[in-house]
Amino acid sequence: MAVVYPFAAIVGQERMRRALILNAVNPRIGGVLIRGERGTAKSTAARALAALLPEVRVMADCRFSCDPDAPTTWCTECKERVARGEKVSVEMRRTAFVDLPVSATEDRVVGTLDIERAIKEGERHFEPGVLAAANRGLLYIDEVNLLDDHVVDLLLDSAAMGMNIVEREGISFSHPARFILVGTMNPEEGDLRPQLLDRFALSVEIRGLQDPADRVAIMERNLAFEADPEGFREQWMDEENELSRRIEQARQLVDSVEYTRRDLYAIAALTSSLHVDGHRADLVILKAARAHAAYQGRTSITDRDIALAAELALPHRLRRGPFQQVEITLDDLQ
Repeated sequence: MAVVYPFAAIVGQERMRRALILNAVNPRIGGVLIRGERGTAKSTAARALAALLPEVRVMADCRFSCDPDAPTTWCTECKERVARGEKVSVEMRRTAFVDLPVSATEDRVVGTLDIERAIKEGERHFEPGVLAAANRGLLYIDEVNLLDDHVVDLLLDSAAMGMNIVEREGISFSHPARFILVGTMNPEEGDLRPQLLDRFALSVEIRGLQDPADRVAIMERNLAFEADPEGFREQWMDEENELSRRIEQARQLVDSVEYTRRDLYAIAALTSSLHVDGHRADLVILKAARAHAAYQGRTSITDRDIALAAELALPHRLRRGPFQQVEITLDDLQ
């Protein structure tokens, strides 16, 4: 297997790294869209995050990596196996990284039911799609702005529901579809429709670093990685393991992070004062603030957690003219 560039070795791009880590802590946030010029480590960061994530407990022999501790989310096959009284064992599995091609069709994404086989043999047969492979992993979409709008809608719906349900001719099959959604795009090649843009929970605009020292560090690290990928990764393993440990601990903690009514009013006042349409942004900010607090090892959110979350949740939701770029800083938000 190819050696992946370490997440900890990425120079700068703090907002992008934070957005990815928050989604790793709580995939229910709803994904991140990374918009930026070519050569700014967008795809490198997505692959590096997947390699960083801890292994997950899954039902053995399950095609959909069902979580043994969450029976309400099991796929149709696992529910039927347990109902028949079969003994189901548990195993550990690496976090999957699934790369969605731009040419993907609806059937390729959601999977297909073999109706002919069901009619002739009386057996339900489901051929898994991309959503099945990505469950409890990371689904990466490069050039998401070039993907068919209908397919993007399907992906975002599944990410929000956490479940994929396929129905054909009175036959249905369901399986969990909980994944970290990462989309990247170059705005020079066209933007997403506003309706789809809003469906991405977090958004980050990134540019090439301007500090000569940072640019030198990028060159040095990339040359070292190309010369000896395994040796370079080994140099960063302490930092990688620490990041992985913090993400795993934060996952255990995030549902226990508390918030007050004052925190909710702070979020509502912020989105209201910026004339943000709809209420999705409010919920995203709360989820991301709780994830940030958990990553910091705390069980309650602060105003800074809210500001850091809003910095990622609001820029793509603020009203802008056709030729305007919206910049929003942490100082402005606080």
